[in-house]
Amino acid sequence: MLTLRRAASMLLWTLAAIGVLCAGMWAATAAGIVKPLIVVSGSMEPGIMTGDLLIALPVPAAELEAGQVASLPSELTGSLVTHRIESIGREDPASLRIAMKGDANEFADVLDYIVPVESTAWVPRLTIPGGGDVVSRVTSPAVAVPLLCGLIGLVGVVWLIPPPARRGGARVGVPA
Repeated sequence: MLTLRRAASMLLWTLAAIGVLCAGMWAATAAGIVKPLIVVSGSMEPGIMTGDLLIALPVPAAELEAGQVASLPSELTGSLVTHRIESIGREDPASLRIAMKGDANEFADVLDYIVPVESTAWVPRLTIPGGGDVVSRVTSPAVAVPLLCGLIGLVGVVWLIPPPARRGGARVGVPA
C-alpha cells in the first residue's frame, strides 16, 4: 500500500506541475503576451505540419516584412491564417495591404489582408511538433472527463491511504 501511495503522490505532483504550466500559459494568453495556435491545414508543410502547436508573439504590423511567417485575421474564415508574407503595401495612410501564401500552396491567398498600421500581428516563434493534436485530444470531453475522474482517484488514494507511521523515539540530532 505504501508503494501505491508513493506512486500516486509522485504522479499527483507531476500533474500539479503540468497544471501550473498550463495556468501560466492561460494567463499569458489572456494577457495578450502569447497566442497558442493549432495548425489545422497542410498549407505550410513541410516547415509547419498539420497538428503542430505554434506559440506566437505579438509584433506591430508596421514591423512585418516580406518573407516572414505571420498569423493574420482572415475575412473569409473569421480566424487567424498563418502563411508567409509575399508583399506588403499601403492600402491608405492608416492601413497595410498584405499578400500571403502558404508554402505548400500553388497560388497566393485569394484575398489580401488589410491590417491597420497601428495593430499587432502574431508571429510564430516556437513550433511544437504534434502539440496541437495533443491539446485537441486532451481537451475533448471524451478524454477530459476520464482524466478528471482519474485525477480525483489519485487524490483519493493519496488522502485515504495513511502515511507510514514514524518509528519510535527521537531522531538523531533533534532534541526530544
